[in-house]
Amino acid sequence: MNYRTKAEYYIQGITQGFVEASEVIAWADEVIVAAPKTEDWMIEISTCGPDDRMVVLSHLNTIKG
Repeated sequence: MNYRTKAEYYIQGITQGFVEASEVIAWADEVIVAAPKTEDWMIEISTCGPDDRMVVLSHLNTIKG
């Protein structure tokens, strides 16, 4: 699954209320460790707090794919 597809899943999840921002932040942390090249959106999401739902959502919308 590519980053954009996963981002779409998380966008829907946050919007519909079945995904918490903390889950997306944990995913971004995992992506940073595994990715051959770190991208800005990874760092931006990773540094968000668990209450920054709208900020996480806006960063998810920047993911290309």
